[in-house]
Amino acid sequence: MTYIDVDKIVEAIRKAELLTSGEIRVYVAKHCKDEAIEKAAKVFQKLKMHKTALRNAVLIFVCPSDHKAAILGDSGINSIIKEESFWNNTLDELILYCSKDLITEGICKTVEKIGELIKLEYPFEEGDINELDNEVILEN
Repeated sequence: MTYIDVDKIVEAIRKAELLTSGEIRVYVAKHCKDEAIEKAAKVFQKLKMHKTALRNAVLIFVCPSDHKAAILGDSGINSIIKEESFWNNTLDELILYCSKDLITEGICKTVEKIGELIKLEYPFEEGDINELDNEVILEN
């Protein structure tokens, strides 16, 4: 598997979530036979990301070995997106980084960009709890 700096990504997630009540998770697959968005939807459900109180979770799915990636936001996130091309532009940027074998950097930039978006509608509030772990999930 391509080297991914898990600690750097976890730190990017932690920083992004300091500003928002939204939840960001990263999942790195070994292989992906399905379309990336289909696999991401399965992972989203499996990780129970749709169970956050405000439905404000985002999954960044990457499969470097099969050159696939997807970004999936829950209904609360999708309802606040004003720019119709936000997900496509963000995904294109992630794929560009990955194509240059800068996977960690691409994921971190994606986390930052998503964090900036969701903090506007879902700012961090006193007493906010981290509903989903910040860990990077590496598929076995």
